[in-house]
Amino acid sequence: MSSASLARRYPPVTPPPASAAASPFAEIEVAIDHERRRGRGAQSNVSGRYETEARTAFDDGWQSLDDLPPFKTTVAVDAARKVITRNDSPDISFDRSINPYRGCEHGCVYCFARPTHAYLGLSPGLDFESKLFAKPDAPALLEKELAAEGYEPKMIAIGTNTDPYQPIERDRKIMRGILEVLERASHPVGIVTKSALVTRDIDILARMAKRNLAKVAISVTSLDSRLARSMEPRASTPMRRLEALRKLSEAGIPTTVMVAPVIPALNDCEIERILDAAAYAGVREANYVLLRLPREVRDLFREWLMASYPDRYRHVFTLIRDMRNGRDYDSQWGTRMKGAGPIAWMIGRRFEIACEKLGLNKKRSKLTMDHFAKPKCNSGQQLSLF
Repeated sequence: MSSASLARRYPPVTPPPASAAASPFAEIEVAIDHERRRGRGAQSNVSGRYETEARTAFDDGWQSLDDLPPFKTTVAVDAARKVITRNDSPDISFDRSINPYRGCEHGCVYCFARPTHAYLGLSPGLDFESKLFAKPDAPALLEKELAAEGYEPKMIAIGTNTDPYQPIERDRKIMRGILEVLERASHPVGIVTKSALVTRDIDILARMAKRNLAKVAISVTSLDSRLARSMEPRASTPMRRLEALRKLSEAGIPTTVMVAPVIPALNDCEIERILDAAAYAGVREANYVLLRLPREVRDLFREWLMASYPDRYRHVFTLIRDMRNGRDYDSQWGTRMKGAGPIAWMIGRRFEIACEKLGLNKKRSKLTMDHFAKPKCNSGQQLSLF
């Protein structure tokens, strides 16, 4: 089965064009001109919440905004001291993760990681997807942490915050270096991505998968290329993600399709179709996450929705609030991923019924810690006397 056959079986479904005249938000002005943010997800670049002053671009009558350059991607070095991040969240299945990069060039407008850029004094808007930070020392730091006395192995999740296979990984290869360290140490890893670039590392992942040490989840938000391009401007196309799932599955690597995020009245109608396409590509596990709008993400998503689908704005947010106890977002443990109320219940049942029909989630892949071999890394360790 090729990508061409996938495309023939699942041709894109284009929703009816948004009717600008049907919405009072049709003439909304965004802070950044369209030409300057071409190929980006966010509509604006508001100051971070910790900044003491806010800056807004405006035309002083001399058309000075026309002279401003478009947003270009810049990459700075993040001189991290440690690379493994710990968490104690009760509603996620891992307690440690690695993020090779801060910020993400994919530019997904709904990304719940956007608010983290405020900690750097930058905007969760366009700064998040254009001012990136890479951790070139991540492989060496990881090896040192794995070799530390008292370290106990558990699955390391990668891609839970920003995508490890975003475009700059093609040249920097930090993620590949991390996988090489994990393979040498026989340490289990779970990867989440939206990029077909993950297939570059099939050689390492296949060897690890044979020993129950690796699994990969790919997020497929929509099969409609127009909607995907608008929401996730620099992520791989839907067909390339399905093709990546096929290649990974054929290589013997356990794969999961993530229908994430599910956005009511926008892509929730595609749940069954996405699962069917993924099952056809060889996927055996699936999961979904409801749209999350913490902090600045709410306003960024609202701006995008007003500009892209103004006729759906009120309906989408009405449904979101119905699933979030009357609020735009509810961060309560246990419900933040799936929501609450009848609409959220219906989405969950649709997902479960579709999985049952397609034979998905019959068996969950489990990674093992039995093969772990502590790296022989003397950096920072006291040498023995004899």
